[in-house]
Amino acid sequence: MDLRAQDTVKPEEAASRQSMRAFLSVLADAGDLVSIPDAVNLDYDLAACLAEADSGPALRFVDVKGSGTSTLPIVGNLLNSLPRFALAMGSTTRDMQAALIAAIEKPLPHRLVSSAPSQERIISTPSLLDELPIPRFFEKEGGPYITAGAIVAKDRASGQTNLSIARLMPLGGNRAFVGIAPNHHLAILARAAHARGETLDIAVCIGNHPAVLIAACLYLGLGDDELPIAGALLGEPLEVISCTQSDLLVPAHSECVLEGKLDAGEPFVEGPVSEFHGMYETYGAGIVATFSRLTRRHDATFQVILPGYHPEHCLLGGVAIAAGLRRVVRNAVPSVYEVAVGVGGAGRLHAVVALSTPRPGEARKAMFAIWAAVNLIKQVIIVDDDIDPWNPIEVERACATRSQPDRDHVVIPGVRADRSEPLEQGGTITKLGIDATRRAGDREDWDLARPPAAALARARDILSRHKLI
Repeated sequence: MDLRAQDTVKPEEAASRQSMRAFLSVLADAGDLVSIPDAVNLDYDLAACLAEADSGPALRFVDVKGSGTSTLPIVGNLLNSLPRFALAMGSTTRDMQAALIAAIEKPLPHRLVSSAPSQERIISTPSLLDELPIPRFFEKEGGPYITAGAIVAKDRASGQTNLSIARLMPLGGNRAFVGIAPNHHLAILARAAHARGETLDIAVCIGNHPAVLIAACLYLGLGDDELPIAGALLGEPLEVISCTQSDLLVPAHSECVLEGKLDAGEPFVEGPVSEFHGMYETYGAGIVATFSRLTRRHDATFQVILPGYHPEHCLLGGVAIAAGLRRVVRNAVPSVYEVAVGVGGAGRLHAVVALSTPRPGEARKAMFAIWAAVNLIKQVIIVDDDIDPWNPIEVERACATRSQPDRDHVVIPGVRADRSEPLEQGGTITKLGIDATRRAGDREDWDLARPPAAALARARDILSRHKLI
């Protein structure tokens, strides 16, 4: 495989800048999209390629073997770094959390269109494994998985709409297991429909602009519609179209859309499945969906997100969770500067909170606000705002030089655990908080040893002329 061969993607019309293709074009222009011409098997080989290059360029597979009658190319590793997220949001790594919070607080209404690329082809009662190139990722899992499906659902009784993301394992023909936790809003809507003797209309949208995926990963309240947030991230109303067999509104520029129904009364036992922490979990019975339609572009590209402990999977959760946590913490601790939920903690388990000139007691108050907001978070480290919370080396240095364990470590045993917590025992886990902020009484001088600012400026000028920085 020649990883030096850069891909080219034709730019779309201006109206289609909301598509995954538009983002692929940006990656191609930056040299961050590589096309793999070699034949790659859907069973494990494609996952192995993504895993071995999980911190590198986005990959496009054009010769996929073992995909039934499907000839669709596959792309993956699109959002495997913070700069990629910033690029997708038209921001910088420093400003993108504020941009995401602004989008949450000022969503843009949709723009309904009458025709869309996502409905250029319509397949009734689709055989999922024949129509779509769905990979098998890991050896102990029970089958292949759709991993980049943004799922739109709406409760018929309340009108509550939900956008979320979940894994789907085909079960043969047009049926698939949907992997959602019992407290997942999609599961709540499905159970409510079942209690009324109904199924829940859903649409699984595959191959979306990153703004849609980021919105789908947000932790908002039940009934808060995440889809308008995608429009705010794009800076314009998201173009949507009605599904062909329901009144659900889906992104018009998706590559593929599976229209179907979720039945909370039809359980299926999934077996071992990879989780964000990199190991397997067995959750028991889940819910089954039946799909009546597949609509897609005539030249669709199938997107995958490498699951397990890999950067894209971790950061999709981490970036969204961190933004939500910053909103929550600022209500309790106004000095919050930024929150990080990084890859080291699998994008779910560890949070770092930077505070600006915290007052006594605010560090601990921030810890408890984090734990109350997201049950998954096990460890919280509080740092000053001169520390980049997304930089694990800076955070570790703060812990090493500003924290005294007997005074600054908070250990809370016996806290209710999430089902995906890797060390859960009897439904509980111990939480750890670390206050790594400076205390005036610990040192007289906190200044870092470094050359004067003028000397550093001259050094940067010299080194830049030699293309060293």
